[in-house]
Amino acid sequence: MESNTQNTPLSKQLFGEDFIWGVSTAAVQIEGAFDVDGKGESIWDVFATKKGKILHGHHHYTATDFYNRYQTDIDLIKQLNIPNFRFSIAWSRILPDGTGKVNQAGINYYRKVIQYCLDNGIEPWITLYHWDIPHVLEAKGGWTNRDVVDWFSEYVAVCADAFGDLVKHWMVMNEPAVFTGAGYFLGIHAPGRKGIRNFLPAIHHAVLCMAEGGRILRKMLPKVEIGTTFSCSYVEPYSNKPKDVAAALRVDTLLNRMYIEPILGLGYPADDLPVLKGMEKHILPGDMEKVKFDFDFIGIQNYTREIVKHSFFTPYIHASLVKAERRNVPITAMKWEVYPESIYHILKKYDQYPQIKKIYLTESGAAFKDEVVENRVNDPKRTEYLQQFLQQVLKAKNEGSKVNGYFIWTLTDNFEWAEGYNPRFGIIYVNFETQERIVKASGLWYANLLR
Repeated sequence: MESNTQNTPLSKQLFGEDFIWGVSTAAVQIEGAFDVDGKGESIWDVFATKKGKILHGHHHYTATDFYNRYQTDIDLIKQLNIPNFRFSIAWSRILPDGTGKVNQAGINYYRKVIQYCLDNGIEPWITLYHWDIPHVLEAKGGWTNRDVVDWFSEYVAVCADAFGDLVKHWMVMNEPAVFTGAGYFLGIHAPGRKGIRNFLPAIHHAVLCMAEGGRILRKMLPKVEIGTTFSCSYVEPYSNKPKDVAAALRVDTLLNRMYIEPILGLGYPADDLPVLKGMEKHILPGDMEKVKFDFDFIGIQNYTREIVKHSFFTPYIHASLVKAERRNVPITAMKWEVYPESIYHILKKYDQYPQIKKIYLTESGAAFKDEVVENRVNDPKRTEYLQQFLQQVLKAKNEGSKVNGYFIWTLTDNFEWAEGYNPRFGIIYVNFETQERIVKASGLWYANLLR
């Protein structure tokens, strides 16, 4: 029986005492300080120099200056009653050459950040890879080179050794479908590679790295909680025509199944996405055992749904998205549909995998055009978005979902990859000229919910 939560006023008590509440960020998007204290170049440091790749010619070299202002931002997290803070480690800050010599200044920096969280009663959740492989490794093929498994393994081991005494919650990887798809197929994200010949090996090597990273953490830190995160969009066909239904299945496979299923021991879903059969030449004997790992939790990141129709002219998947702005539906500044039910449907989808023990919603949020009026930022659309999505999470939880936590994306407005500083996702407004922070009305709402 479906539970009626739609009109229930939200309170954190409704989700239970053990439900995890937090906020998420990523190193490239907030840290700045891209070339200080021994840090090496990442693929984004190089990609940002290429003309026309990032909106308005923006770059992340200063971002929100979290590198120097981490205490200010962690103080704000504490003021907002947020008990868990998810952030990523920059690989090239730890291993400037990708492998080999460890940069002790990088280790020292993240230990200070982690310790400051702990001193303020905030639990740090570490993401090891959030899209910023060192450029020196990209020059050797990056994610298309099978050696990336060895490079990544070394990096994971260094981090486990450096921070394992302080950190209890680890995420191996962030949204592999996005960094391989946008970076190695479409070319719209770093490193800007295109084509199926780059995409297919990158998929398999990312999956191998996810599992191997999990095994290294489990061996070195047997008492910690280990997970990894996936981007997910609820997919529906444009019509009931068989061709549209089949197209939606292929897109759903691409977006929601391609990475999770091999990890769970189900193999690649090539029957429903035939282009994946081209990956066979990259799969060595024993690999399908190596891609499996029993994670303690799976992180799901959901923002919207996609409506899909058949498209003869779209290579490989023969499907295209029907853009939200053409469907006369509410949209965000990213032109994504505001569709709260998407998070409910995605939870139900992942609940069907018996191998998954626990789910955290490790990113959820929205970008809108925020304005400062008399030193305040009133953002009712974001607050409404968060409320409506949480109602759907509660509905799923009351129906027995494995969901155990919710992290807002994101803490502060930041560098939003190829979109530059245009979309503002934060619950804290940032003036990128002065680095002034203003807590938005949505941030005050979240603080009140968590009080």
